[in-house]
Parts: sequence; C-alpha cells; structure tokens
Amino acid sequence: MFVTARAEYACLAMLELATRYDDPKPVRLADVTDKHGISQPFLVQILGQMKAAGLVNTTRGKAGGYQLARRPEDITLADIFGVLDRMDEPDTGPAAPSPMLNALQKVWKGLADARTRHLARYRLSDLMPGPDADYVI
Repeated sequence: MFVTARAEYACLAMLELATRYDDPKPVRLADVTDKHGISQPFLVQILGQMKAAGLVNTTRGKAGGYQLARRPEDITLADIFGVLDRMDEPDTGPAAPSPMLNALQKVWKGLADARTRHLARYRLSDLMPGPDADYVI
C-alpha cells in the first residue's frame, strides 16, 4: 500500500473534523480516537502537525478540542499529505551522482507529482458521508 498509517489517520481525523465543521463546539480528541481506533498520542502528534500548517485550530480547557481552520471545501487530501511529507526526512541516496541515479530520481519525482495531482482532486467535502457528498472517485 502506498499510504502510511499516519497519512490514513490524518485523513480520517480531518474528515471527522470536517463532518462537524458547522458545530461551534470543538471536537474532543477522545471522540476521534474512540470512533476510529487511533492511538491518542499518535493523533495528538498528527493534529499538532496539522495545526502548525494552519489546517486545524485548537481550543484549550475542559470544553476544548479541535476544529478545522478552513472550510472542508478548501482542504484537499494533497494539503494533508503535504504537511506529512514535510515532516519526512529526504532521501539522501548514494554519495556519488550518476546518470542512473538521475534517471531514477526523475521517475520518483514524476511519481510524487502524479500523487499530488491525484490527491488535489479530492476535497474533504467530497469525501464526507451524507446525501450532499460529491463522490468524485
């Protein structure tokens, strides 16, 4: 599979926040972890990355939790994956460049570009359950 658990959990959490976008109350972390079976410390780390990227807002305190910082129509899966990709260490590859390495790196770049273009087609609002969902898959 081409999707890590971290990426899938990030998408699930963001979709959960999207389904509650119109609710003024923040979504409690436990609501997301219990519903989707995601480890709480792992989800805190993921949502922290989403907050740093400006995709999520947090509210502290007893009534605190998480909310989308933008409308579900304005967040794509490419946005989410882009946050996670920035957190990955770049591959260093062999010390000596070569024509073969250059050829392979072009393939990897093309693959990454195609993935980004594909993920950019899907907004959170497209994937939300319900009668108004616009499934474009």
